[in-house]
Amino acid sequence: MSTRRDFFRAGLAGGAVAAVGVARAAMAALPEPPTRSDAATQPPLQPPTGRPYRPVLTLNGWTLPWRMVDGVKEFHLVAEPVKREMAPGMVANLWGYNGQSPGPTIEVVEGDRVRIYVTNRLPEATTVHWHGQRLPNGMDGVAGLTQPAVPPGKTFVYEFQARRPGSFMYHPHADEMLQMAMGLHGMWITHPKARHPLIADVDRDFCFLLNAFDIEPGAATPKVMTMLDFNLWCWNSRVFPGIDSLNVRQGDRVRIRVGNLTMTNHPIHLHGHEFEVTGTDGGPIPRSARWPEVTTDVAVGQMRQIEFIADEPGDWSIHCHKSHHTMNAMGHSVPTMLGIEQRDLARRINGIVPEFMAMGSEGMHEMAEMAMPLPDNTLPMMSGDGPFGGLGMGGMFSVLKVRPDQPPGDFRDPGWWRHPPGSVAREVAAAPVPPTVAAPTAAPATLRARKPHQHSH
Repeated sequence: MSTRRDFFRAGLAGGAVAAVGVARAAMAALPEPPTRSDAATQPPLQPPTGRPYRPVLTLNGWTLPWRMVDGVKEFHLVAEPVKREMAPGMVANLWGYNGQSPGPTIEVVEGDRVRIYVTNRLPEATTVHWHGQRLPNGMDGVAGLTQPAVPPGKTFVYEFQARRPGSFMYHPHADEMLQMAMGLHGMWITHPKARHPLIADVDRDFCFLLNAFDIEPGAATPKVMTMLDFNLWCWNSRVFPGIDSLNVRQGDRVRIRVGNLTMTNHPIHLHGHEFEVTGTDGGPIPRSARWPEVTTDVAVGQMRQIEFIADEPGDWSIHCHKSHHTMNAMGHSVPTMLGIEQRDLARRINGIVPEFMAMGSEGMHEMAEMAMPLPDNTLPMMSGDGPFGGLGMGGMFSVLKVRPDQPPGDFRDPGWWRHPPGSVAREVAAAPVPPTVAAPTAAPATLRARKPHQHSH
């Protein structure tokens, strides 16, 4: 039986070239296409060749290795169908690169000459656009405008110089509504070649992409025609509790790079610290234009780079501040049941459906503490466990873990924070106070009087 390596060596070495000016010798032998299928965060890739730099850590991802050929960094991206575990208990059918969605992060240094081979194993044509890069027009990756699309089974090559440092992305500009809705994208980091007056040295450098999918409960493939009503809001195609924590040493200078390829903006909020936005996909921000923040909005198609000193020990939330985006499997048509008594109804339904649960009369926090029967391959809205019980968050949420004893360069999870005595919010002795429950709102008179044959439009 032929191996994946044999397939790429024998079957795809004769692919077309994306633009003129690339030497034929460059196509003589393709670099091996590395692949990963698990969703664990991989340690930063220390540069084995080329100019030195401090590498980034891709949350629930990895960095694409390269080879050096006559001073050129050569990479190999493979666009292909993948299976991505979004959190334990759910696997999605997505499109990605080199076994994962998003694809691996590409890291280079300002001034590097790069050559990226792109093999298409998708059922339709594709391209790669290098979002935010300065490059020759023929390498920009827009199907029909700057290049012919890459047909299925073919390999194209892109070659250009990484001309400026910053945080960038890559994604298709060919049937992009479908291809990006299926998860076809990745991150690109260009490090400065020398000390830069606007780019600080940091101790920890993280990056991840914001993305979203509409996957029906019990299904595994996204609905690619959805425009706004997504139900899974992700970081690197993962939802909490499947998103790894960001583990740092107390006193570290931390940089977090966030890219947004969803269909809406995301206000990213960090607890316990202030930060500055120090860069965008347009480059570093002048110091005079920075100010302290705890939330920054990352709009569609943008990169935002934040930096702070992690000087407060503990487990600090970092999340999108759109409340629906910190839930999984949102049901947009579920009615509001606050204040509606359901016990009698639940008893009747239990006679027919024994596992039926009445929910929502007093809010939805109870979902964080209970296990409900769900269709296969479906995540509950809130399913994470914290040191004090069910953690009522999902979706775009993680934890910044600041520890005084975290070794430099060690990104392993230190476990939950052990709070000093007397430093946790606690119950006080007082008379019990019954909860206030709002009465259900009556339907407007015009609706109550509507005749059966009338319809709204």
